[in-house]
Amino acid sequence: MSAARAEPPAGGAPTGLPWHGPRGPRSRFPAGWLSAGARLAARALLGARLVSTVDGVEVWGVIVETEAYLGREDPDSHAATRAGLTARNRSMFGPAGRAYVYRSYGIHWCLNVVTGRVGEGEALLVRGVEPLGGMAVAALRRGGRDPIAAGPGRVAQALGVTGALDGHDLRNPPLRLVPGWDVPGALIRVTGRVGVRKAPEWPLRFLVAGSPGVSRAPALMGDSAAFPPPLR
Repeated sequence: MSAARAEPPAGGAPTGLPWHGPRGPRSRFPAGWLSAGARLAARALLGARLVSTVDGVEVWGVIVETEAYLGREDPDSHAATRAGLTARNRSMFGPAGRAYVYRSYGIHWCLNVVTGRVGEGEALLVRGVEPLGGMAVAALRRGGRDPIAAGPGRVAQALGVTGALDGHDLRNPPLRLVPGWDVPGALIRVTGRVGVRKAPEWPLRFLVAGSPGVSRAPALMGDSAAFPPPLR
């Protein structure tokens, strides 16, 4: 199935989201949108599509939850000053539009999209995807467990992402980031990040309200007053 068309929503699936309506996805991304920095790109990434053709089978969905990591001065980033450039985080330092894939707690692969300028170490964790094509394959990869792709480990598993894609250019198969739908501001929520210890209140988690692809992980509400200026 072409990634331009969604499979019909399952019974009881929510309506009112742009990709559930008759309007198709946009044809291109705004110029320079990934080089603007992780915080702005995290908002802009909502509604974009991830298309996986791993093992020759197409699975695709809409990104509905992201989390920004701001590089060397972010205490919970893999690129934090204390760590610097390492074999593990090398892909995080650019260029923008590459995949940064790491294993969390030695168990789950996690997919990130690199942003910003080369050397800055900014990236977005893809926390949730609403699958719309190839759902039978995604469900099989998940062992029939629900939700299919709500949560970063589930995203990678459903799309067939492993460490072999670390550093991959997301313009090319087998994993592509392609334009999707504009998400109205009324549907977007911002919270603190999930599972971090040093800056959980920073407002860097962005999600699409009402999508089944959003993880149910608890998080603090984003506290802009606690976020170090300037906001990026």
